[in-house]
Amino acid sequence: MTDTSIAEACRAVLLAAKPRDKVRAARETARAWRRGRLAHAFDVPMPDRPARPERPELLPASQMPKRGKGGSERGRVAMLHALAHIEFGAIDLAFDIVGRFGAAFPRDFVDDWIGVGADEAMHFALLDRRLKVLGASYGSMPAHDGLWEAAEATAKDALARLAVVPMVLEARGLDVTPATVERFRAAGDERSAAILLRIYTDEIRHVGAGTKWFEEGCESQGFAIVPHWQRLVRTHFRGVLKPPFNDSARGQAGLSRDFYSALAVKGYV
Repeated sequence: MTDTSIAEACRAVLLAAKPRDKVRAARETARAWRRGRLAHAFDVPMPDRPARPERPELLPASQMPKRGKGGSERGRVAMLHALAHIEFGAIDLAFDIVGRFGAAFPRDFVDDWIGVGADEAMHFALLDRRLKVLGASYGSMPAHDGLWEAAEATAKDALARLAVVPMVLEARGLDVTPATVERFRAAGDERSAAILLRIYTDEIRHVGAGTKWFEEGCESQGFAIVPHWQRLVRTHFRGVLKPPFNDSARGQAGLSRDFYSALAVKGYV
């Protein structure tokens, strides 16, 4: 017998401010869902914004200090901090998509995105631990709030959320991570490189979940998949789609060039 809903549990993740509390809430929610201890019910709203710790200081992206390419130890620490912040925000994005939009999809949608959320919590914990080994900590450098800005822009449309967050923002990670891994290896930082490679492998699956549910949502609502994705990206994504694209990893995730090449050709780069 369950007395707590998946929506309540997701809301609790979003309202946990301290990193250790958010990671713990994410893991406990994923475990409870897998064990059948949470009702498949969407009876509470998601907050407009997730809770955040006092640090890091959040700056507009245009005001963020340059962090270099990762050759020096200082540059590598800055890169790891930036990635930790992305993963911290990704925890909220995964649980928000469940609590906000789960009622519109089959139960398998919750299975997939709760799994993504558990992955993101693990990714953050790995990066946070690595930062501490290197004499730093999450929150010791400024960060920006671009991920949640994308969430706010897509808060009323599940297909827009899927189009922008996993299929644009997370797909961008597939494009840039292999070169970052090689820079860390060239600097002799094999441990950090291994963490980034683990994250990269998981993110292929996350982009795949976004693509799968976007396609299923379009089919159920009668939208032509690729044109609707392009329309949503033009409408809701404030950035640009930058080549080069990692076509191989994107293809593994089901995100074919049909989606993004036309935007690049027409000047959205």
